[in-house]
Amino acid sequence: MAPAVTMRSNRVFVVLLVLLFSFCQSFVGGTKEYQRKLIVSVNPNATTLPPGGDLLHVRAVGNDDTLHFLFCSQGAPTLLIVHTNSSTSSVQVNWPQFLSRNVSGGLRVEPQSSIQYSIAVVFSRLLEYDDVNDTAKPDSGFFPPYELQNFKWTRLQLFGAAALVCGKTPEFVNGSLCLKLSVFDSDGRAESWPRLLHSSNSSQLEVWLDGITTQAPNSRFLLELQAVGGDFPLSRVDVRQFIDDEFTPSIFKVSEWVSPAAGGSDVLGYVQWKPVAYRQSSPALEDATPCRYSDPQSQDANATAASSALIRAFFSAHNVTGLNVSFGLAGEPFYNSTKFLSWTVLVGVGAPPVDTFSPIVLTIMAVGLGIPVILLLLGGVFVCIHKRRQGATAAYQSIN
Repeated sequence: MAPAVTMRSNRVFVVLLVLLFSFCQSFVGGTKEYQRKLIVSVNPNATTLPPGGDLLHVRAVGNDDTLHFLFCSQGAPTLLIVHTNSSTSSVQVNWPQFLSRNVSGGLRVEPQSSIQYSIAVVFSRLLEYDDVNDTAKPDSGFFPPYELQNFKWTRLQLFGAAALVCGKTPEFVNGSLCLKLSVFDSDGRAESWPRLLHSSNSSQLEVWLDGITTQAPNSRFLLELQAVGGDFPLSRVDVRQFIDDEFTPSIFKVSEWVSPAAGGSDVLGYVQWKPVAYRQSSPALEDATPCRYSDPQSQDANATAASSALIRAFFSAHNVTGLNVSFGLAGEPFYNSTKFLSWTVLVGVGAPPVDTFSPIVLTIMAVGLGIPVILLLLGGVFVCIHKRRQGATAAYQSIN
């Protein structure tokens, strides 16, 4: 009787372990992910190298739609994303008109009837202020702003579906401001902090200041961004909180500058970032510094179009909102402590990616919760078997 009971309990234990392993594997394995085909070109259809900057076009083709990512350094650095419902839509550039920057129409997406949504982000100005009292409150002590449309930009350096451009201005004396755009064919996460979660409908821009000679020993910086759209511009900033800081240590929030659809909660486009910047190119945890943002405000659409060749060429009528992102808190080191500052932002269409627990964390949680359940089940099985054995023994006792 005992060997049969032991074999039965062993089978139960093995079955429960197999079920737990399959449950954990489903988290790790996941499902087959959606993937776009990326086609990269620089200065498409240009017969000569355009003066003053380059135009990058990344065509991200899906099953029944296309995302056109256009990044331009003609004037203020600008990223434009156009979403179409056609897998054959294309970008047409009239280069003489594009370079003249006088009227719209120098860049078109054809067929125009396929356009579902468009969003552009202009990196318009860099602001420096003397934080002599170490308050990190950018309300006074400003120096004349650095207008990024007046920077001298390098030619684009390509790294697959990523591109790097750096700019200088005489006011810097030394150093440069650099932007690196990365476009993705599928869902994933960046390797370096803050390790933002991206989708196949998004792109990532890393911005950094490297080796700049500041105008004061206690200088801090702000970066001005302008968002350009049609009927549904980026109008509000939402803050999402979560309980896991696995990918960005000590950061439990993400800020999302979104474009809500009229009369609904759906998001058409977004700019997403975590409220952290870094004071080293290969940062450790102690190199992190918080960043804050101002409330979005309406901007002069004509001035924005004049500062960016891409905005002028694509949009005929548009709305513009802008905000500032400031870096550092009171008591934290100033820019001169390392002469480096980096910040990363995600720009995309549709709903922003939502951070969840990683497969490793989910597996640990499943195992941590599963083992006590298995032990409870096994305990119940053994108790039932023990009671049955006692009952069977009592039924065959001899009568005196």
